Amino acid sequence: MDVRSIREELLKSFENVRTLEELEALRVRFLGKKGVIQQGFKKLKELPPEEKKAMGKLLNDLRKEVEERLASVRERLLEEERKQQVERERIDVTMPGTELAWGSTHILRKAKEELQYIARKLGFTIVDGPEVEDDFHNFEALNFPPYHPSRDMQDTLFLPGGLLLRTHTSAVQIRALQRKKPPVRIFTVGRVYRREEVTARKFLAFHQAEGLWIDKKVSIGHLKGVLAEFIKGFFGPGYKLRFRPSYFPFVEPGMEVDVECVFCGGKGCKVCQYSGWLEILGAGMVHPNVLRAVGYDPEEYTGFAFGMGVDRMVMLKYGINDIRLLFDGNQKFLRSV
Repeated sequence: MDVRSIREELLKSFENVRTLEELEALRVRFLGKKGVIQQGFKKLKELPPEEKKAMGKLLNDLRKEVEERLASVRERLLEEERKQQVERERIDVTMPGTELAWGSTHILRKAKEELQYIARKLGFTIVDGPEVEDDFHNFEALNFPPYHPSRDMQDTLFLPGGLLLRTHTSAVQIRALQRKKPPVRIFTVGRVYRREEVTARKFLAFHQAEGLWIDKKVSIGHLKGVLAEFIKGFFGPGYKLRFRPSYFPFVEPGMEVDVECVFCGGKGCKVCQYSGWLEILGAGMVHPNVLRAVGYDPEEYTGFAFGMGVDRMVMLKYGINDIRLLFDGNQKFLRSV
């Protein structure tokens, strides 16, 4: 076995090593179980006794030199790798920074804050309540008869134990009236739930805003004045209101309120079906049965209530044609409104 030739081959191989993977391959080639040096030790038994000792020493010296070379080259490669990593991760503090995309308040949050601001200016107190309700606060105290269709499972999302996800924020008003004595002037904004098929116009979770004013001698005239201020505050001045008779279990008389179309200014367009008007909320004088349910005397106190779909108002104000855009987190859309 020509140890000198092996050593020369080894030294030449080390000169060409550029990566740790190549170095590992070289280690296996010379020091592995099937490597050149190990094979040399296996062949010692074939040598005459007088040559075996000298060849053994040469092989041991060669193995030691290979190990030292491997350690030296490994350290060199690791140092080069560290330098390359430092260069890759080097930060030039003189370069301009990367502009970050800042978040913003969601359009529904903005609308909620706008409506609360208007309500406070009109003397209303902001209240809130649970989204999980019972039958009394969501239906019975609001004068819903037992046979009313909204009590059915096809309209309401019921939970175990006789609970349900509130179908309107009017339940908040009942809880507030149970705690307060008249006069009461409260306003609430919150999420409500209905068993609806999700479409461009309907969603199973949406937002309502409701106002309630209970006092002595409160009239429809007060209601009209308050609603006019809400519409002016949210959409801007100059829009007319139209009141149409309607039925809601918790008010009597009840009415639906239309606003002059915000797209065509009442001239008639496709959005308002060329009527010049858009339905925007329901309202009316609080039903005597509702007053009795919370311990108020309907002979002494009267009041009005109104409720509006916040999502619908936002869609009208900003010209949005699909309610799903308000909930799916589309960044391009949210940055555009």
